[in-house]
Amino acid sequence: MTRRLDAPRLVIATHNAGKLAEFHDLLAPHGIDTVSAGALGLPEPDETGSTFEENAALKALAAARASGLPALADDSGLCVEALGGDPGIYSARWAGPDKNFMRAMRNIEEALEDKGARTPEARRGHFVAVLCLAFPDGHTESFRGEVHGTMIWPPRGTAGFGYDPMFQPDGHTRSFGEMTASEKHGLPPLGLGLSHRAQAFVMFANACLRPE
Repeated sequence: MTRRLDAPRLVIATHNAGKLAEFHDLLAPHGIDTVSAGALGLPEPDETGSTFEENAALKALAAARASGLPALADDSGLCVEALGGDPGIYSARWAGPDKNFMRAMRNIEEALEDKGARTPEARRGHFVAVLCLAFPDGHTESFRGEVHGTMIWPPRGTAGFGYDPMFQPDGHTRSFGEMTASEKHGLPPLGLGLSHRAQAFVMFANACLRPE
């Protein structure tokens, strides 16, 4: 049976400012008091898992056990079909220690060029986000969202973060980097919950936040 969140405070187990901003926007309508792992001085655990699910659980459990509070973590990444699913769970590592995602996007483009992937059909990709809610006793609940689209070049837009300027979701003419926060991940009535993180969040909210 799914365990619901009834604690007054929730740790957001990330040090990524972009993810923190998105979680703040998504959780605000639920009136949940949140605190980041960074604000609590919690270290970032090594992401040693082989799947998004394993890494999300690893981060959430580390924060929950260290803080004594429920913790919500996300592991997400970009999977490019022509590259065999890379960068996948290593999406952040492709940006290097200085988190240079412009360089990471250029690396993807160069890899696609090497594959001769020049048509939209050959440049398919998808974002994955797995949210894991962990409790101090070790119980976890996980939720996975995906959004599919095309890798574009050159990158467009300065909104969002990470690989957003290079990704054009299906059914749209703009990249994630050209969309407002409500367009990308806002939930109804403010938005359509388009992003991978928003989709995972809808599942999490329905299962763990909303009254039965």
